Amino acid sequence: MTSTKGLEGITATESAISSIIDDKLTYAGYDIDDLATNSSFEEVIYLLWNQKLPNKKQLDELKDALAEEMDIPDEITAHLKSYDLKSVNPMAVLRTSISMLGIFDNEADEMEEESNKRKAVRIQAKIPTIVTAFARIRKGEEPVKPKKDLSFAANFLYMLNGEEPEDLEVEAFNKALVLHADHELNASTFTARVCVATLSDIYSGVTAAISALKGPLHGGANERVMAMLTEIGDVDNAIPHIEKKLENKEKIMGMGHRVYQQGDPRAKHLREMSRELTGLTGHSKFYDMSVKIEKYIKENKGLPANVDFYSASVYHSLGIDHDLFTPIFAVSRTSGWLAHILEQYNDNRLIRPRADYTGPKNQTYKPVEERS
Repeated sequence: MTSTKGLEGITATESAISSIIDDKLTYAGYDIDDLATNSSFEEVIYLLWNQKLPNKKQLDELKDALAEEMDIPDEITAHLKSYDLKSVNPMAVLRTSISMLGIFDNEADEMEEESNKRKAVRIQAKIPTIVTAFARIRKGEEPVKPKKDLSFAANFLYMLNGEEPEDLEVEAFNKALVLHADHELNASTFTARVCVATLSDIYSGVTAAISALKGPLHGGANERVMAMLTEIGDVDNAIPHIEKKLENKEKIMGMGHRVYQQGDPRAKHLREMSRELTGLTGHSKFYDMSVKIEKYIKENKGLPANVDFYSASVYHSLGIDHDLFTPIFAVSRTSGWLAHILEQYNDNRLIRPRADYTGPKNQTYKPVEERS
């Protein structure tokens, strides 16, 4: 056997959900540019779960099903109110809350295809409600119940802020959800598939995925981009700040991507939304800083911006707390996780790789009295 650190370049499974070929990202064969420009997040959910776009009847049925399932159990809300939310990691709260949801689902351990699809709808519908309830409760505010006549993206912003968002805000957030929905066999998706390959339940799979996303090498890059922009403070300070970071051999977050050589195809869509939103909300300096940094890093390091770089200023302009950026990533990526979980169940084989042994060999047991 020959080991490959980090499984880089290793093909671990077959999938019909998304692909990255020659820096081109597709969902079930649809180019991400086409989807980001034209589709709703609900359409993308259906596409990922069924490998085809819905007709109007199918889309309406999915929207209705999601709307019906957005409320969360009172016990989850009570749990969120039971400890000091200001001192805990939001991803830890989300991880625990999704795990708790399984306790209140009487189908949790059923493995039939139709019951798993129903559970997928419940999880996808409830995760934005959990995130927004957490965001409000820690500020001393009551959670806002979802409105059945709002889109998925609009409902999230409504439940977060307590007022219906502007059209541009909905467009920007919907686009971010579409762009983050799936990304082939990334760390959290692979974790979800490994988990359910044991025939563990769907709630365990999503909980495992959230646990992987919580790690700073996977989720949270856009939060750290926003921290950097806030630290820079002014457009004129952008390049001197970056030069100092590079001198200290610090990583510039939001630049480059392990699987893209020429650039992340998702970044340009959020770059444009950042330009429009920051202009609307009076935060243009963050967009201007980002443009200067992107240009400098690309010219000096050959690294273009990835999807996280401009999503930071987009979320900031929407009034979203910076430590909620990764939970929002999870709200979107849940659609992809669930697609991969359902696909794994449909053609399952236990995932059990091997490891190259590098420890000592030919040792002989000695009684404890004879050991030095």
